[in-house]
Amino acid sequence: MSTPIAVIGLGIMGSRLAGRLLDAGFALRGYDPDPERADDFRRAGGTMTSSPAQAVEGGEIALLSLLTSGVSREVCLGNDGIASSLQRPLLVLDATTGPTEDARSIGGELAAVGIDYADMTVSGNAAVAQRGELVVMLGGSDAAYEKARPIMEAIGRSHHHIGPVGSGATMKLIVNHALAVHRGVLGEALVVAEQAGLDPASALTVLEDSAAYSRAMDLWGQRMVDAVHDQPNARLRQSHKDARLILEHAAALGAPADLMAVAQQQLQEGEEGGLGDLDNSSVIEVVRRRAGIGRIPNVERGIEGDDPS
Repeated sequence: MSTPIAVIGLGIMGSRLAGRLLDAGFALRGYDPDPERADDFRRAGGTMTSSPAQAVEGGEIALLSLLTSGVSREVCLGNDGIASSLQRPLLVLDATTGPTEDARSIGGELAAVGIDYADMTVSGNAAVAQRGELVVMLGGSDAAYEKARPIMEAIGRSHHHIGPVGSGATMKLIVNHALAVHRGVLGEALVVAEQAGLDPASALTVLEDSAAYSRAMDLWGQRMVDAVHDQPNARLRQSHKDARLILEHAAALGAPADLMAVAQQQLQEGEEGGLGDLDNSSVIEVVRRRAGIGRIPNVERGIEGDDPS
């Protein structure tokens, strides 16, 4: 692709997406207000800009990876936002996890000023993103899907056109719904094994080889066994935010989400106990504390309300 891609949001996930695109030969223009992230992006080979509007100059695609859809709205429609740019044609690919209705609303307001929008959500954590093995789920027009194809192929092992704008956001919530439950159940099972006198590492090996296997074991199993959570691929507080969105989504549909409610309670207890900035595998420490077998002093203090750092 001859024109540069704008990447807005260079945190845990956005920086990995940018790295994949740079490795694939794309020229990137970036924006993130965090100076350290900006410096890392420059060192990696990107061109840093001073605003979202400046980031999209000279290009036809902007990729957003932001904390909430509220931040996405501000980036798209706020002061010095994407909508204030005169750059056309322009396609915004929003990888932010948020409510379906927010994606539709942002997409509609951008369409009113001649900018195309697709909610291009991804499944996978930062380590998966760094390997280019994400699953990409796009909600948008056929034209947007085709235009996004080179981006999706650079960052993912597969990509799916889910439907119109909003459907990518919906599918991401559904994926995260299942993942949150799998993660919580895995933590519980490993703690039960430990309480029963089994070696947790051996228990994980058997689980991985059994009918109980799920990708949750690949993502979090070893971290849970080793109780190493201080290099986050995805922070627990972000997973807790997503859990609240998932429950709100299910409630709006009148759909039961009983198991998800339990997973959300675990995440809430973890965040309130000081685990929010740790990897979301640290949800097992909530279960360990309840069982009275906390294994890492700083994590155990964090659950009791102290700063886990």
